[in-house]
Amino acid sequence: MKLQRYGTLACLAVTATLALSACGSDNNEPATGASASGSAAAVDCASGTVNAQGSSAQKNAMDEWIKAYQQKCTDAKINYEPSGSGAGISAFIAGTADFAGSDSALKPEEQPQADAKCAGGKAIHLPMVIGPVAIAYNLDGVDNLQLKPATLAKIFAGKVTKWDDATIKADNPGATLPSTAINAVHRSDSSGTTDNFTAYLSKTAEADWTFGKAKEWKAPGGTGAAKSDGVASAIKGQAGTIGYVEWSYAENGGLKMAKLGNGAGEFAELTAESAGKTIAGAAVEGQGDDLKLSIDYNTKEAGAYPLVLATYEVVCSKGLPADKLPLVKGLLGYAASTEGQNSLTELGYAPLPETVRTKVEAAVKNIS
Repeated sequence: MKLQRYGTLACLAVTATLALSACGSDNNEPATGASASGSAAAVDCASGTVNAQGSSAQKNAMDEWIKAYQQKCTDAKINYEPSGSGAGISAFIAGTADFAGSDSALKPEEQPQADAKCAGGKAIHLPMVIGPVAIAYNLDGVDNLQLKPATLAKIFAGKVTKWDDATIKADNPGATLPSTAINAVHRSDSSGTTDNFTAYLSKTAEADWTFGKAKEWKAPGGTGAAKSDGVASAIKGQAGTIGYVEWSYAENGGLKMAKLGNGAGEFAELTAESAGKTIAGAAVEGQGDDLKLSIDYNTKEAGAYPLVLATYEVVCSKGLPADKLPLVKGLLGYAASTEGQNSLTELGYAPLPETVRTKVEAAVKNIS
């Protein structure tokens, strides 16, 4: 089964350069209330209603967690709207979302606005899912496309408009490329995936990408599509199309995926091993229970696929309303548990490396 690779990815993330503990249920420390033999984790059940929204990239993971939690805790009602990362942050700041899903950290100007919603505390970032972003394409007769970061930047900046352009040919010697026009698809909504993709271009192809890093698409031209499933559908629906979308959406849509040039001068295929090498190099840059991750898009690790993202839950460390606090902690505690993370492997996501997972689990317990 192709989704087995995500379990492998989690293991690689655990065993690579971070020197984490060994993978597999026989070697991991059990979650609170769980046994090494795999019995279900203890869940802190709470009643009431919680409303959250944001990242569409984490929708399937959130749906699974909510379903499992509500089956265990029948008096809980949890609503998650996959409105996009930007909309989720806006809703959190406006007070209409109890927490937000986001594929990127709060902007410097957003942090104090979010903190203001947290009486006596701050808005913190809890990474719940880590996954690669695919450069997916639809091009008849081309099955092993290779793209350097500069080439990718030129395509999405509208500087390279035909598939047989000399720039693309240089990355693909010997390949027969059609003269088809390139249709570059980007997210039309405010998106953490766009934020990560433009951060990648800004770090790896700054001479060719002059539009900066942002959740909103800034480059001219191309075609906009709403949310991750909209991008995947747009790529699948028209020959000559290329776009950026989470790996799970590319695989579920049966889309071709390009190999990307990395800092080691190689073209890396998106596989469990190649993505795991980059994930393993991510560093925690937040302080205390704020667990923002810093990813090295210019990684020189041999064989590393450089375009990966972390998707967060943005939540108050303190100051949640008394009628919301137990349920938010219960749900997020389950999501961060061994059981909650292991449930992701069949959904096309990469579970958290164990050392990161335990930090997230501890941070959830500290929410008050």
